[in-house]
Amino acid sequence: MKKSNGILLAALFFVITTMSSCAVVGGIFKAGVWMGILLVVLVVGIIIWIVSKAKK
Repeated sequence: MKKSNGILLAALFFVITTMSSCAVVGGIFKAGVWMGILLVVLVVGIIIWIVSKAKK
């Protein structure tokens, strides 16, 4: 195993053991909410762009 992989594995183990499961789930949920908002804005923008091109 490379030294950098060992450091990464140790850091991952430290994060897993120190964070509670609620904090991890909360972080994943927050990331999911922002990703959903970003996707909705993107889809609405594409629809508006298509409609504006179709009217010309």
